[in-house]
Formats: sequence, C-alpha cells, structure tokens
Amino acid sequence: MVVKIKKLSPAAVVPSYAQMGDAGLDLTAVTVSDNTNYIEYGTGLAVQIPEGYVGLVFARSSISKTSLILANGVGVIDSGYRGEIKLRFKKCDTSQGETPNTFTVGERIGQLIIIPYPSIELEEVQELSETVRGVGGYGSTGI
Repeated sequence: MVVKIKKLSPAAVVPSYAQMGDAGLDLTAVTVSDNTNYIEYGTGLAVQIPEGYVGLVFARSSISKTSLILANGVGVIDSGYRGEIKLRFKKCDTSQGETPNTFTVGERIGQLIIIPYPSIELEEVQELSETVRGVGGYGSTGI
C-alpha cells in the first residue's frame, strides 16, 4: 500500500521501519513544547490515511527509559485528518524533585501503524445473548 506523507518542516524525518517485519513506522521528534502538565513533540509530518484505514500512534518501547506516559494511550489518526502528527506525553512523578528523563529533538518518540477497520452498523436490542462470563467485569475470569 502506498500512503502519501507530507513534510511540514524541512527537519522532518519520513518514518521508516527499523527492522524487516516491524509493524510500526518510527516517528522522530522535530519540535518539543514543554509545560507544567505535559510535553508535546511534533513530527513535522502530515499523512493521508486511505479511507477505510486508521493510523494508530503508539509509544515506542524506549519510553520505559523516560519519565513519560503517552497521554492518550494510543493516538488515532482518522482518514480525514491532514494536520501534523504530534505526540503528547504526561510527565510521571519523579521522586525528590529530580528532573524528568525525556526525549530530545531528533530522537524516535513513537511509532505509526496503519491498519484497516470494518465499517459497522449498530443495532439496538433489548437483550444480548447469554455467555459463561456474562456481566462479570474486572478480574471475573479468575486469571
């Protein structure tokens, strides 16, 4: 599949797969904006996700070396969005006022996965089918 991508900044790095067989395209930070509650990194990129597909933005595993958590868990890029891909991270509490360990401009900060999704139609009903689990919530499976 060919997906169109646009550099919004000359410093932007077109995402690529680090290894053969990788699912995620690595996203690189070209800007950083820091405030009290979060740090936002800009990639300087916009992408044209094909209709019927969604771009999912995940943190990279290297996030474990930082004091950050991707604020929305997983970013969703809909096919109609044409703005810059940005990643916003919440700052984790650091003990005794230590400076939080963060990413710097030029580092890979996330990954983009583009996947198809089904178009569904919801049908409102009065009852749902019975299952063994039923309405059991958190921890109800005993595992």
